[in-house]
Amino acid sequence: MTPINLLLTIHIAGGTAALVSMIVPMITRKGGAVHRRSGWVFVVGMTIVSVTALALSAARVLTDPTPGGRAAGLFLFFVAILTAAGVSAGVRVLRVKTRTVAHRGAWDLSLAVALTAASLGMAGYGVVTGTPLFIAFSIIGLLNGVGQLHYWLRPPTHPMHWWFEHMGQMLGSCIAATTAFLVVNANRLGADTFSILVWLAPAAIGGPGIMIWRAYYRRKFAGSLRRREGAAMPAETAEIRL
Repeated sequence: MTPINLLLTIHIAGGTAALVSMIVPMITRKGGAVHRRSGWVFVVGMTIVSVTALALSAARVLTDPTPGGRAAGLFLFFVAILTAAGVSAGVRVLRVKTRTVAHRGAWDLSLAVALTAASLGMAGYGVVTGTPLFIAFSIIGLLNGVGQLHYWLRPPTHPMHWWFEHMGQMLGSCIAATTAFLVVNANRLGADTFSILVWLAPAAIGGPGIMIWRAYYRRKFAGSLRRREGAAMPAETAEIRL
């Protein structure tokens, strides 16, 4: 087995583990043992996918003799950075969830800056080559990179800030896993591997889903905080507040 084939085998194994395990944390009790364990399976799987994708796409850029092949390699390299940054942020936010000031961790800021820079580079490359797929994904990457910088570099404004960031990044990574599955099986579905519809369909569906989810939990947490504040006040004051 060649090194490339070995990397590809590991890449597929990581992607399969992530794809199979990703639904479990969504439907189990948040913070429970099943949620945490299945979540770590997903994280490890996506980490393997990201690392091997970086190596595989770099090898393609360096060895593929065709311009189209090298362009595909560059794009997949960018997607690997996008995925890695999302998974890392989703895990790392739990490490500093009690913070009350800006977070300046080198690892977190470096990944966010790398994603932002790569997104700008991919946007320019997409414009020069006239490739809508590259431009579309560069916008997704830029929103994520700038969003991560905004989150890390500003003091939290909501007591459950870490919840929204963790779940948003993890669900975004689930979208990435679903996209990879669709792309790999695009030919079997009668679609082109680099069709913009295939690549953007999961984001088009999942993106609004994440927004609805965030709005739901903002309302839920707001109600819980009001009840908690009311319970801490004298009865007559609580009645006025409620």
